Amino acid sequence: MGQPMAVNLAKAGPLVVWNRTRERCAPVEAVGAQVAASAAEVFERADVVVLMLSDEPAVDEVLARGTGEFAGRVRGRTVVQMGTMSAAYSRGLESDIAAAGGVYVEAPVSGSRGPAEAGTLVAMVSGDRAAVERVGPLLAPMCAEVVECGPVPGALLMKFSVNLFLITLATGLSEAYVFAEAQGIDLDTLTRVLDAGPMASAVSRAKAVKLRDGDYAPQAAALDVLKNNRLIAEAARAAGVASPLLDLCHALFGETVALGHGGEDMAAVAHAIRARS
Repeated sequence: MGQPMAVNLAKAGPLVVWNRTRERCAPVEAVGAQVAASAAEVFERADVVVLMLSDEPAVDEVLARGTGEFAGRVRGRTVVQMGTMSAAYSRGLESDIAAAGGVYVEAPVSGSRGPAEAGTLVAMVSGDRAAVERVGPLLAPMCAEVVECGPVPGALLMKFSVNLFLITLATGLSEAYVFAEAQGIDLDTLTRVLDAGPMASAVSRAKAVKLRDGDYAPQAAALDVLKNNRLIAEAARAAGVASPLLDLCHALFGETVALGHGGEDMAAVAHAIRARS
């Protein structure tokens, strides 16, 4: 996700980038970005630092959180955290950055690699109102819409709500294709009927083609969906709210990863449904 997002950002203006795998910066460098030698150099050269990283330990490492270097990196800077983390982690990170003299903006996005490449992601942003307004124009090259969601962790909780619907939708669609396949239904015809009907959406159209063709090249990988599922389930438990459909999807995506399909698209949950059959 970070690479195509950075490409769109670099096309819009000056950008300094860093990735722990240097070669992955090449497409961003090709459109004008400067590649830093280290994460520390990015903080030295930028007033606003955007993070799109895989998990909480990766964010802590880049920020040097828990070390003597942390305050120096974030002081006087706005840190925009766009990855999907736990709500409790984000709340704690905001507190630590503020205590060190920095500003924190939470800005997770809705959309997979395709929208990231097209610059049509939807950003949900939380944090200090002035900082959110200041960051908005920087998000515009990557996002079709930027939606304010109140104080941290409102944006992440909004994303969890959106992803709960996405996960259950994609799992239900996958089950429909497995069912049709077992019944001898022509999958081209099923796809045509779904596309023409009232339930059609950009998500259903993209995943239906994958299920029809058995094409599981990742747009949103099953392993990432399993991580998102876990975070949403934890937030549901913390709020004392039931999530029966999500819990079933959680089990199915766990089985999908266990079957060796973690790197494939989320539509690969169909493998777990077939295995149960």
